[in-house]
Amino acid sequence: MDISAIIGESSEYDKKQSLEKKRPKSWCKSVSAFANSFGGKLIFGIADDDAVVGLENARNDAEVMSEIIKTHLNPIPEFKLSFEHIEGKSIIILDIYAGNQTPYYYQGDGHLVAFVRVGNESVQASPSQLRELVVKGCGQTYDSLKSPYNFEDMAFTKLRSVYFQKTGHSFEETDYESFGILDANGNLTNAGALIADESPVRHSRVFCTRWNGLTKASGLIDALDDAEYSGSLISLLQEGLAFISRNTRKAWRKTATSRIEMPDYPERAYLEALVNALIHRNYFELGSEVHIDMFDDRLEIYSPGGMIDCSTLEGKDLMRIPSRRRNPVLADIFSRLNFMERRGSGFKKILDAYRDSEKKPEFKTDFGDFLIVFPNENYGNAELVTQADQVHDTINDRINDRINDRINDRINLSEKERIVYEEIKREPAITVPKLIESTGFSEPTINRALKSLRENGFLIRIGARKNGHWEVQDGK
Repeated sequence: MDISAIIGESSEYDKKQSLEKKRPKSWCKSVSAFANSFGGKLIFGIADDDAVVGLENARNDAEVMSEIIKTHLNPIPEFKLSFEHIEGKSIIILDIYAGNQTPYYYQGDGHLVAFVRVGNESVQASPSQLRELVVKGCGQTYDSLKSPYNFEDMAFTKLRSVYFQKTGHSFEETDYESFGILDANGNLTNAGALIADESPVRHSRVFCTRWNGLTKASGLIDALDDAEYSGSLISLLQEGLAFISRNTRKAWRKTATSRIEMPDYPERAYLEALVNALIHRNYFELGSEVHIDMFDDRLEIYSPGGMIDCSTLEGKDLMRIPSRRRNPVLADIFSRLNFMERRGSGFKKILDAYRDSEKKPEFKTDFGDFLIVFPNENYGNAELVTQADQVHDTINDRINDRINDRINDRINLSEKERIVYEEIKREPAITVPKLIESTGFSEPTINRALKSLRENGFLIRIGARKNGHWEVQDGK
């Protein structure tokens, strides 16, 4: 009989050859760690090589073990002792259950120390983890706590406008409390401070970079595009998605009668990942932000804070991991805004988006970090055609000879300006966001091209910015 047959499907356990009565910390730290996280088992009488060595007096050891836990753990976690007999030898299985009165400290030598699990080890909790355990033990979460800021000093126009846009209903004054932005005493919560237009939570930011190549140091120009965003979580989500969109190509494969569109990344997947990064990050972790890093072959979204229960993903079925919310108030707000569902695992939604793809996303986590890596589905595929390729062909095939002569001979506009010109020629009412999407160029590049085309007499703007259109001219 092996260990897996003894402990069932549990992947969280420690083995001890014997009960170290004079060194209780050597195994009590695992008791603390399991109680502070997801629970686990300690097996006494098993060597490191899984050989069954047994305990000489298991009944006596169990009594001593129980007394040591009651003496050295504060508060005392819920546990169960059981005996197994293998090959005529006795072993003890100590089941430690995940507790709600966190943190569970080991007390010894005049000190109180809380432990958490990192992989298959029990390590001392970091300051941010300890704060999170304290809040959990009080039956609260970071986002539900009273913030140090005043509600009267905050504005929520972004929340109001997006709520109306998404639901068709006006945001009422009573909604501030029902959304968890105000607590029962009328105090601004941390969730409210994060949702406010000009969020005062300094470390609530998103850093975005489109790197030049496959690494963060790929040549003379390391970054092709970069941005740093702060403010309301709603704005962070919108700006982050816009950054990914403008640095993402939409390619297609030609068929005999049509074409099959193939974006670099499924929008549903990176939307879910960015929402989760903002909602489930550990806001007790100061000095760290959400990062979006884009490379030629992949998109990475990083969030401070690992799995809520400190577990790892090794050996787990990602399609069956239950949805757990580190910040339930924020999760509820985003679900009311239709950015996420109230139920369901983010892992499943992301994997579903890649169901028909040969390339699959990677999920990497430890106790303090969470990283999702999305493969670029079009990277290395020479058969695909991008928007820029298509527009370039259109320019060569369709552009008016007289206008083309003026562009080439008299004005000498850049290739990007030609592409923008042709897009406007095809769709005079096209907007700047649509130009960004169709060409793959950044907003500053689009604006520079529009300025040059207008100054040289190739474009005239008719009507207002929102409802107007472009009129194509012959140039000066």
